[in-house]
Amino acid sequence: MAIGVAVANAILLVTFAERSRVEGREPWEAAIAGARSRLRPILMTSFAMLAGMVPMALGLGEGGEQSAPLGRAVIGGLLGATCATLVILPAILAMLQSRRARISASLDPDDPHSRYFEPEPQLATVSDRDDGRAEHHAVAAE
Repeated sequence: MAIGVAVANAILLVTFAERSRVEGREPWEAAIAGARSRLRPILMTSFAMLAGMVPMALGLGEGGEQSAPLGRAVIGGLLGATCATLVILPAILAMLQSRRARISASLDPDDPHSRYFEPEPQLATVSDRDDGRAEHHAVAAE
């Protein structure tokens, strides 16, 4: 459970940091901007999970003594993962991204930022006839 929340938080942060970097920011600035802009959603997700695990960690209810260690382990792991997501991940991201060019990672040929983008050919109108009718010819965009 905690790993799923931690991975979702990390993906959220990396996505926003990468978007900032592609827009022209330096890798360190993009990593910090990603952490700042996603701080509230990351903390809200983590604290909601922590609040849900407190009854389990306290061992409330029937058979609570057996599940209490699991609840405590999940809470500790999630606290550590949240701290790592907000502090360590931006630093590692900035170090790794400083070596890459600002090229979009998109593989979609319809995405104009993708290296695989192929613009559709433009139709040119040729009216050489005297009767006013026009012919359409495909012209490759250069």
